[in-house]
Amino acid sequence: MKISPFTYILLISSMILLFSFVNRQSANAPASQVISYSEFKELVQNGQINEAYFEGNQVVGTTVLSTAAGDTAETITRMITYLPGLDDPDFLPLLEEMNVKITSAALTENSTGGWFSYILPWLAIMLFYWWFWSRMSGGGGLGGQLGDKKLNRFLAGSSTEQEKDRPKVTFDDVAGQESAKQEVEELVTFLKHPEQYRILGAESPHGVLLVGPPGTGKTLLARALAGEAGVPFFDISASEFIEVFVGVGASRVRKMFEEAKKRAPSIIFIDELDAVGRMRGTGVGGGHDEREQTLNQILSEMDGFSGHEAVIVLSATNRPDVLDPALLRPGRFDRHVTLELPDRKAREAILKVHSRKVPLDATADLAVIAAGTPGFSGADLKNLINEAAIAAARDGADVVAMHHLEDMKDKVMMGSVRTLAIQPDERHRLAVHEAGHAATAWYLPNTDPLYKVTIIPRGHSLGSTHMLPQEERHTLPEEYLTDRLAVMLGGRIAEKMFLGSFSSGADEDIKEATKLARAMVARWGMSEEIGPIDLRQSEDHPFLGREMAMPQHFSEETAYRVDQAVQTLLKEASSAAQQCLESHKNAVEDLISELEKHELLDEPAIRRSLDKTPVKLAPIK
Repeated sequence: MKISPFTYILLISSMILLFSFVNRQSANAPASQVISYSEFKELVQNGQINEAYFEGNQVVGTTVLSTAAGDTAETITRMITYLPGLDDPDFLPLLEEMNVKITSAALTENSTGGWFSYILPWLAIMLFYWWFWSRMSGGGGLGGQLGDKKLNRFLAGSSTEQEKDRPKVTFDDVAGQESAKQEVEELVTFLKHPEQYRILGAESPHGVLLVGPPGTGKTLLARALAGEAGVPFFDISASEFIEVFVGVGASRVRKMFEEAKKRAPSIIFIDELDAVGRMRGTGVGGGHDEREQTLNQILSEMDGFSGHEAVIVLSATNRPDVLDPALLRPGRFDRHVTLELPDRKAREAILKVHSRKVPLDATADLAVIAAGTPGFSGADLKNLINEAAIAAARDGADVVAMHHLEDMKDKVMMGSVRTLAIQPDERHRLAVHEAGHAATAWYLPNTDPLYKVTIIPRGHSLGSTHMLPQEERHTLPEEYLTDRLAVMLGGRIAEKMFLGSFSSGADEDIKEATKLARAMVARWGMSEEIGPIDLRQSEDHPFLGREMAMPQHFSEETAYRVDQAVQTLLKEASSAAQQCLESHKNAVEDLISELEKHELLDEPAIRRSLDKTPVKLAPIK
């Protein structure tokens, strides 16, 4: 660690104060002389001892002597003697007879202990300051050792300890991201056999940015690369670069890259890159901000690679929109690998990976679970398997059965069951509301198949209607969106139709329907009156979060027309839902009755109430 000038000043000042204190004590102390016990006793008898101080077997007497014959000046002298092994019974009476002031010490203190008692406070202050400075700066001492552990805890090597710290994950543990895995697997080939690329003049990619929603396996993929590659691997989170003192993060970046270049070929993995790589010039932090200093150092180090240095920087983020453009350009992060939410086939593969160590019953069908979990990430699927195993252990079972998987799937999708005391009239209204959603979803032609409808309170809702898409959708047609609006407003319309009034239970439905209708008008151009023009009023902001109001770049008249178009879409959706429910009023009443009786209905039970020959296919099983 580089010791700061302030540290030197503190150390020198402390030593000066210490020595000046000791010298002052020595200067003020009277002269001392060690004499025999007989001589000391004779001085007492002659009246030359004024005070006697007993310290163990040592006696210190203070006497006042003239410096020369006839001189009036006097010198205070300390006469020191030691009592003989056998006590003198006449000594204390002699002192009292000569009016000598007698004092004594309770404990024996030697000269070493006295000096140490003076030095100890200063020594403690200096040690504390040294520890504090080392800890905060991340340099030598305790802080430096901690910083080294952060940078080298996954460093590959031949020692047993280093091999123990390396990730044990391999590419066999990564499922559902085949294209991303192929991109990363190529890096292993390059690091192990670089000559087959160099013979064609190819250089190694300087950086690979893993981008995707949370839970899609970005960190898992990086750990798999560490497990497969037999090269030094440095793994650190971007937040670990940030410290209190400006410049510490940049210093750690330099240290890590220097070490990686020394051990090339090697891999550096920086997780959550957006913690330090956010866009500069946004007004958040200044040019001397620790975050910007660290980012500047990363940019400089990645530019400093020469063609022959096989050092690959791997980073992961779920917010690529907030990253500084200088990071994303070729020459720094050359490849951008996108990880998406898994499709049905990929979900089944992920479930198989996470259930390797889980004993499954013969009835457990992972293909059915995969078909019923659209939109689940890899982390969600892992959690589902773990929750099912916990449920089986709670039931005292030896294996995980299909009903454990189904129950946990419902828990992840709809939330945990809540025990609430619901009055009969409110329970009836809930059944009417959810039946309205279910019936419109059943009869309208462009909606997803129904999965379950329930009036059992789960999570934040008192009841819920769930649909499962029959196929993976990447774009949403207009007819699908308009029918979806009708399903959202179907519960509200059912309340008005069967109970004669609305309730506050449609709050979330109206909010989501309005949001969807505004997106159809202002973003996707699905209104004939407005046309294809971007009129959105909010946008995700890199620092201020979601739904930040944007400066209005259109007129008040246009905003009014957008509001009118949104209202038109919502009214048309309400009319479609009302027409659907009125056309099948008796069937909806049967569904309300069955829902009040059983509280939860699956797709076959819904079919028995609404239609013997359903309009749409049932969910894939």
